[in-house]
Amino acid sequence: MTNEIKRLIKVRVDKGAAFKRDGYGKKRQLSDSWRKPRGQHNKQREQKKAKGALPKPGFGSPIAVRGMHPSGFFEVLISSVKELEGIDPKTHAVRLGATVGGRTRGGLQEKALGAGFKVLNARTVRTEPKQEKIREPVKEAKKDAGKKKEEKKPVKSKAPATPSKKETKKEKTTPAAEEKKTPVKEKKSAKSKAEQADKPEKTKIAVPARTTKKTAKPKTEPAEAKTQPKAAAKPRAKKKTGTEVKKNE
Repeated sequence: MTNEIKRLIKVRVDKGAAFKRDGYGKKRQLSDSWRKPRGQHNKQREQKKAKGALPKPGFGSPIAVRGMHPSGFFEVLISSVKELEGIDPKTHAVRLGATVGGRTRGGLQEKALGAGFKVLNARTVRTEPKQEKIREPVKEAKKDAGKKKEEKKPVKSKAPATPSKKETKKEKTTPAAEEKKTPVKEKKSAKSKAEQADKPEKTKIAVPARTTKKTAKPKTEPAEAKTQPKAAAKPRAKKKTGTEVKKNE
């Protein structure tokens, strides 16, 4: 950018005016974008003092700098590589379109910078190595979690385990104990068979089946009553009537 262009840009800034529409401060829905006043009694149209200036030819910027970017380049909108052809990087600056995707944007931006163009809306494109760095700590965290779980397991085994009631019962009925008990039962059964052969057969006595406590009480009472002799029934005293008493007298 030459010194003359810098001077003209400064003149444009000093000479320029901000034109605002009439009544933008009275209503919230009105913006400060310029609209020409057309009312019959509008004070701004009549150019009353303190109502705002109207755009006139005297407010225009120098022709050499008109439409130029403050950086000293003329702005060009681009969305593909073909549009870079026929543009001079010394006088034109590039602005990438908003509709350009992330993948094509990275390649287009690199080619524009490689050709010597100034990119007005350049962005830092994310690369794959950064994504890998983000994933690595996640894997390390999982490994650390797995190590912690392994460390916790021996801690639980160190605590003195109190044998539960079920375990004690299981220990009593082990297969080794069962093997020891089985031959003893066989000997008893053999002895009992031999004794039964030697002894004379006894008459079988019917044993009453065991009953609950509630049923046992009524059965015992009648048995005792049978063994004891029945007492003589006492004669009932007859009631004395009125006639009997007179006879005795």
